[in-house]
Amino acid sequence: MISEAGLSFNLIQTERQNHARELVQGLSLSEWDGIITVSGDGLLFEVLNGLLDRPDWEEAVKTPVGILPCGSGNALAGAVNQHGGFEPALGVDLLLNCSLLLCRGGSRPLDLLSVTLASGSRCFSFLSVAWGFVSDVDIQSERFRALGSARFTLGTVLGLANLHTYRGRLSYLPAAVETASPTPAHGLPRAKSELTLAPAPAPAPPVAHSPLHRSVSDLPLPLPLPKPALTSPGSPEPLPILSLNGGGPELAGDWGGAGDAPLSPDPLLPSPPSSPKALLSPITEGVPEMPTTSGLPPPTPDAPGAISTRGPPDHLLPALGTPLPPGWVTLEGDFVLMLAISPSHLGADLVAAPHARFDDGLVHLCWVRGGISRAALLRLFLAMERGSHFSLGCPQLGYAAARAFRLEPLTPRGVLTVDGEQVEYGPLQAQVHPGLGTLLTGPPGRPGREP
Repeated sequence: MISEAGLSFNLIQTERQNHARELVQGLSLSEWDGIITVSGDGLLFEVLNGLLDRPDWEEAVKTPVGILPCGSGNALAGAVNQHGGFEPALGVDLLLNCSLLLCRGGSRPLDLLSVTLASGSRCFSFLSVAWGFVSDVDIQSERFRALGSARFTLGTVLGLANLHTYRGRLSYLPAAVETASPTPAHGLPRAKSELTLAPAPAPAPPVAHSPLHRSVSDLPLPLPLPKPALTSPGSPEPLPILSLNGGGPELAGDWGGAGDAPLSPDPLLPSPPSSPKALLSPITEGVPEMPTTSGLPPPTPDAPGAISTRGPPDHLLPALGTPLPPGWVTLEGDFVLMLAISPSHLGADLVAAPHARFDDGLVHLCWVRGGISRAALLRLFLAMERGSHFSLGCPQLGYAAARAFRLEPLTPRGVLTVDGEQVEYGPLQAQVHPGLGTLLTGPPGRPGREP
């Protein structure tokens, strides 16, 4: 399809971890119009951080990037697919849809999240920062990578069987303006394993294609939201974040599970936004200590995490470990999971933030508090396939749209991931840099279907 569209490209197959990062750091970008990864989300993470680690990062990061989904985690491709107006798709159908959108041309700004870790190192995220259940499943399921996207299904089952809560402190700078509308009552269509291409939108004006794409591949090709939390003047506590009356009658009183004991009865405890409470014990040099009972591997010393010292300054963030400025909201308590996500999708068939856009200038914070039953948590993830999880009325589920956030794990052991890649465990903070990157998306689809 790409050849028939008249797009010339140079194909490089990566040979090791961080190979893509090294390639783009030394690439003569003026010779190319874009960089496409034929992979899952992890390789694009390498590419973007490689661009931002160049001396000319201000120009380099403007290079359009795109993705053709051939990995086990294809979250960004799922968001691109939705933006293009296609029905939810998986596997080959998702690959065909994204290929067609690539051939049609078109791009839009891409928000990037600057993430500063406990050691002071920094990386850039286009997708998510996760702690708790989501990151546990992501890393634990690595051993099932040969199963493709089914690894996450198996990992979820195992994670539910061995569910943990983590005590921590989440602080965020709320978005000043409400930008999201409520989730539709019936959510979005559910992805099917076999789908035909949806009717194409009106063709875009002809674009002159020059030899452009350097594709990078690490894998063989396989054949409405709640309103953002706002703060009242002079109050450190958030106003109500979610309406808890949206669940159907069959859900009432079932979130704790009569026959499925809640993991923790402790509620989240608001604390003053600028309280300089103690952080975790200092992170020692080298590989951080990881749980010995969960079976989760520690990050390797050369993991594709945070080594970037370049990129734009984080003007919204004080130094990690210092008090936060006024206007921040802080929650402390027991969490089952915390997820900070930029685009709409957490997976090709998981719509975590249904009305998020690639360039809305927001990070969408979702968390689940302790006290939820295993059955209720499973029900949330099943509803997430349609983007309707916020309409269930789960009292443990929280959401806020933010410009920046700080996460301070108070449980001494756990797993943190950035774009699905394991990073050092400890306190971290991040802020959105609106439109810092450029994403090849193809033309937008039907009105109302844009993420």
